[in-house]
Amino acid sequence: MAKRQAATPANDVDAESGKGSSLNFKVDAEFKKEFKGFAVAQGISMTDLLKEGYALSKKERQK
Repeated sequence: MAKRQAATPANDVDAESGKGSSLNFKVDAEFKKEFKGFAVAQGISMTDLLKEGYALSKKERQK
């Protein structure tokens, strides 16, 4: 399977300095409410939940 590597935009350098970088995308209100509620119930931030979900998805898809 070929691997793709995205170019790193200049503003992603902020993520390395600890400032972070914003992901801007729209989700419907019900999904946001459910996502936030699940994160709160797990005692983690929405950002950490997103990162964890991404890591799990990436691991699964690279099998």
